[in-house]
Amino acid sequence: MTETIIVLGSNGQIGTELVMNLRAKYGNNQVVASDIRQTDNAAIKSGPFELVNVLDKENLHQIFEKYKPTQVYLLAAILSAVGEQKPKLAWDLNMNGLINVLDLAVEFKIAKVFWPSSIAVFGPHSPMENTPQFCIMDPNSVYGFSKLAGERWCEYYHAKYGLDVRSIRYPGLIGWRSEPGGGTTDYAVNIFHEALEHGKYESFLSADTALPMMYMEDAIRATLELMDAPADKLTIRSSYNLGGISFTPAQLSAEIKKHLPDFEISYAAHDPRQAIADSWPNSIDETYAQKDWGWKQKFDLASMTADMLENLKK
Repeated sequence: MTETIIVLGSNGQIGTELVMNLRAKYGNNQVVASDIRQTDNAAIKSGPFELVNVLDKENLHQIFEKYKPTQVYLLAAILSAVGEQKPKLAWDLNMNGLINVLDLAVEFKIAKVFWPSSIAVFGPHSPMENTPQFCIMDPNSVYGFSKLAGERWCEYYHAKYGLDVRSIRYPGLIGWRSEPGGGTTDYAVNIFHEALEHGKYESFLSADTALPMMYMEDAIRATLELMDAPADKLTIRSSYNLGGISFTPAQLSAEIKKHLPDFEISYAAHDPRQAIADSWPNSIDETYAQKDWGWKQKFDLASMTADMLENLKK
């Protein structure tokens, strides 16, 4: 069967790379990129593109009617740091955008839907080390509790309508192809740009704040592997934990200094993003992903740092 895929929110950090990979796999014309605004990105323009607002259900319906997709990836969202500045908008987009897509997926009998969750679903009373798949979840950011509610909706649509929704709780994502999108983990992308351009960086997170991160190449591969996995092997219909690499700003800067010995890092005082980071896990248990669909990470801190610097220099 020929796959026709729509990626909603294609201009963002994940969407840009996901569209490239999906087009390489299925063909340029089989993957429709879409976002709320146009882009100059050559990768996105290599195939069909549609202007879409996921909150406009009628608009979405027209796009689904036009392309009759077999798979939909919903990436449109407001991330953690921006969400705290615009809480009602973040809730509206993150929640109602998802429900619109789930409803249309049922109506159009779409084979598979992907929707990303996040480690932001965990909170101050979740276990901080090796956070398990199932535990107390009490997120204290709008982004976090919209993702937690979204997980429940995905599980509900799978149970009630048989909709094949698949999801990953992404750690912080680090990539070189696009700018970060307003998340609490953005320092781990910004630091590379600043190191190469200015030789120094002021981190908005403290030196010893450990957070799970993942290199974008691993994140995209995990997404595609999950979507390719047989449905009967999947035991999680909320969202799968992914562990990534846990490190602090101090550890990341030390790794960068191996390549750029003159690099200097400093730390800002009283940034509001610190409180969000303090409520998130230090490390994540990904046993279910390993067991259910054979997930295995490729990049560690050293190989990720080397690859980031090499590609950004180009």
